[in-house]
Amino acid sequence: MAGAGEAGITLLGRRPVPRPRDILALLKPVTWFPPMWAFMCGVVSSGVPLAERWPFLLAGMLLAGPLVCGTSQAINDWFDREVDAINEPDRPIPSGRVPGRWGLGVALAGSLLSLAVAAAIAPVVLAATCLGLLLAWIYSTPWPRLKASGLWGPAACGFAYEGLTWFTGAAVMVGGMPDSKVLALLLLFSLGAHGIMVLNDFKAIEGDRRMGIRSLPVTLGPVAAARVACVTMAVPQLAVVALLAAWGLGVHAGIVGLGVVLQLAFMRRLLADPAGRAPWYNATGVMTYVLGMLVAAVGVGSLA
Repeated sequence: MAGAGEAGITLLGRRPVPRPRDILALLKPVTWFPPMWAFMCGVVSSGVPLAERWPFLLAGMLLAGPLVCGTSQAINDWFDREVDAINEPDRPIPSGRVPGRWGLGVALAGSLLSLAVAAAIAPVVLAATCLGLLLAWIYSTPWPRLKASGLWGPAACGFAYEGLTWFTGAAVMVGGMPDSKVLALLLLFSLGAHGIMVLNDFKAIEGDRRMGIRSLPVTLGPVAAARVACVTMAVPQLAVVALLAAWGLGVHAGIVGLGVVLQLAFMRRLLADPAGRAPWYNATGVMTYVLGMLVAAVGVGSLA
């Protein structure tokens, strides 16, 4: 028992069992906010009153955050345990707080539970969940390991975190396929999220370089990678502004456009020190980006 120490408790004196708080740490609740925000954008963009579908709304929020996103975090941590031992050795798996194959077990159990909940909501939600989980697994598994690509890794994350969860929120509310305007918005914001994910890679440059992960900060260098991220974030938002204006949503287009102008100012400061200021940009520019998502969703929802 004493040997279990920090790793957890011991089951029947033989097998170490992680503490519930360590399992929760593996699921990273702080990462649930982006997909749950995108889910709510999908809900709002549907134009369906919340009171009409509130049980499905609650189930969808559970699916987008703790289940699918939490599961993706467990998958990533399991397959990245060697990288994390270099970059962040205090994480649950490399630190031994989630010992043995518990990380893999949590990932598998979370996948099955996510599919069960999605199936109970609607067939189209189940299809989106299957795609989201597939992306989560192939992002991290040794093959095809999309994470190793500076192009496909951020694209998979951006699409899963923003596009699929937005789609799920709208699909939950309408009980089927969302409107084409909703689909256009979620695709554009997913493209822009590629840049957000590139900035997220700055925190792991050293470990990625040593493990052969060809993220854009590793292959292009911090300054060039930050420039690519900035362009990738800005251009789709400009397309959103144009669409909103074309749909007669001039006020919403103006607000999103103002957000882009603010981001351009933040980007200028980011580019002066990309590696050092990436976390700062996440708290300023990215926050402005996601507020623009909500504004666009409100606008489209008013047309329903």
